[in-house]
Amino acid sequence: MNRLARGLALASVVLASFAAGDAGAEPYPTKPVHMVVPFPPGGATDVIARLVQQKLHEIWGQPIILDYKPGAGTVIGTDAVAKAEPDGYTMGIVITAHVLNPSLRKDLPYDTQKDLAGVSMMSISHIAIAATNSLPANNLAELIAYAKKNPGKLNYASPGAGTAMHLAGELLNSRAGISIQHVAYRGGAPAYPDLMSGRIELQIDPMHAIMPHIQTGKVKAIAITSPERAATAPNIPTASETIPGLNVQSISGMVVPSATPRPIVNQISAAIGQALRAPELREKMLAAGMEPSPSTPEQFDDFIRTEIVKWAEVVKNSGMTLD
Repeated sequence: MNRLARGLALASVVLASFAAGDAGAEPYPTKPVHMVVPFPPGGATDVIARLVQQKLHEIWGQPIILDYKPGAGTVIGTDAVAKAEPDGYTMGIVITAHVLNPSLRKDLPYDTQKDLAGVSMMSISHIAIAATNSLPANNLAELIAYAKKNPGKLNYASPGAGTAMHLAGELLNSRAGISIQHVAYRGGAPAYPDLMSGRIELQIDPMHAIMPHIQTGKVKAIAITSPERAATAPNIPTASETIPGLNVQSISGMVVPSATPRPIVNQISAAIGQALRAPELREKMLAAGMEPSPSTPEQFDDFIRTEIVKWAEVVKNSGMTLD
C-alpha cells in the first residue's frame, strides 16, 4: 500500500470514529448548540458565524443558536465559553485577539491555554485600512505624510482593543513614526457610519467586512496589511509595499471549555471541517475575502501556543498598551 493509499485509509478510519464517537456514548448533539460570537451582529466575525451556523445545522439537524457577547476585545465572549458547562453544547468563535490578549491584558478572567481547548481554525482573512472620502490621502505614503504634517488630528477605528486590527494600527504608528489615535468600537459595524460621515478618519477592519463599502464608494481603500495583494482586490496595495515588514492577518477559529470530552471535541472539529469544505460555503467565504482553513484540534492548539509566544515579543518590543 503506497503512502497516499495509507493516508486515505487512515483518514477514513478517523472520520468514521468521529462520526460514531466512543462505543456506548450518547449521540451528539441531541439538542441546540450555542455558538458564542464575541462581537455584535453585522461585523466581520458575524459573517463567518452565520455561514458556519447554517452548515452545522444542516449537518447535525439541530439548531445552532448565536449568542452575541461583545466587549473588552473579545474577552467577555471568550470568558463565557471558558466558564460554560463542558458538555459540547457551548462553543465560541475566537479571532486574532485570542492570542494577543495574554500579552496585552494582565487581568484576563481565564487562562487562555488551560481553560480553553482549540477545536478548529476556520478562516484566514486580509485586513484593510480604509479612509473617509474627505481625507486628502489616497494611499499609505500620502496618509503617512498627512499624519506627520497634522500630528494628533487623525483617529482610526478598530473593532476592539487588543484585536488584530488594533495591533495593525499600532504597528503602523511605530513603523511610520506617526501618532494616529486609536478608537475602539464594539465591533466593526458600529464604526462604519462614523467613517462614512467623516466623524472618524480611518478604520482598520477585515477586508471582507468593509469591502462592500469600498466597492460602493462610501469609503476608500488605503492598503491591506497582508504579505501579498488580495486576489479579489489586486488593485489595493499592501502596507509592506510602503513599509516593509508591516504584515498582519486576521484569523478565526472555534474553541470550547477545556474539560469538554475529547470525542465531542473531535466530532465538532470534524463537522466544522465538513462545513468549510462544502463547495457552496467555500465559494461564499472566498467571495467575502475569507480563506477557509479547517484544522484538527491539535493543530489549532499548536497554532494558539505558537502565536501567543510570537505576539508576546511583538507587544513587548512595540510598547503597546490597551486603551
